[in-house]
Formats: sequence, structure tokens, C-alpha cells
Amino acid sequence: MEELLQKVKQNLILSHAADDELLKAYITAAVSYAESYQHLEKDYYQANPMPPTTEQAVIMLSSHFYESRDGSTGGFFADNVQAGQQVWNTVNLLLRLDRRWQV
Repeated sequence: MEELLQKVKQNLILSHAADDELLKAYITAAVSYAESYQHLEKDYYQANPMPPTTEQAVIMLSSHFYESRDGSTGGFFADNVQAGQQVWNTVNLLLRLDRRWQV
């Protein structure tokens, strides 16, 4: 979790620790979303390595949760009404690369 926390903070350009607990909650939610989207059992990534594409999706989604905590699209693209949807589209595309498809 600490390594992911540092990567999310780098992505957000945050150097303080005031929001670390909040960020950890967002990371937990993003990892849970990834596991569900990829058809993996709960807590799969606690015992198994996370592929780089999934890690990037978790970083992006955690950052989006943090930047949008006030209900806006947040972040650098806050003036673009489609920014929030684009984040989800990109996250889902990244997660799809590591998804376990039903056969």
C-alpha cells in the first residue's frame, strides 16, 4: 500500500502527508474496483503482483477520486465536462488488458 500511496502522491504532485489516510481509502476503493472489473476474488492483489497496466489504472482512479471529492470533475481538466467520463474510459481500458475473461 505504501508504494502505491507514493505513486498516487507523485501523480497528484502532493508532498504533504495530511491526506494520506484519505488517499489510502481511495486506493483501497480503486483496487477493489479493479478486482471486481477483472473478475478476480476480493483481496487478490494483496497476495498477487499487480500488473503495470492495472497499477496505472489504480493510480489514475485514486487520483480522480481525490481530485473529485467535492463532486466536480476536478483536476487539471476541471473545465471539461467530459473529463470525468474520460478518466473512467481510460481506467476501464487499462483494466481490460489484465481482465480474466469468462470462457
